[in-house]
Amino acid sequence: MAVSYNKLWKLLIDKKMTKTQLVEKAKISTNAMAHLGKNEDVSVEVLVKICKALDCSIEDIMDIV
Repeated sequence: MAVSYNKLWKLLIDKKMTKTQLVEKAKISTNAMAHLGKNEDVSVEVLVKICKALDCSIEDIMDIV
């Protein structure tokens, strides 16, 4: 089972936010951001932090493909 974070990248564009700004706002590691960029698995904790920072739900940032 694979995941796609394309929705996350679109949401960042819509909110005019960079990946670096998201790392700082969500308090996630740059390593976690690198995994997201490669559509690799990250912990649910990282996804929850991103959702809180962007005020969205998990369906808004990822798809299971």
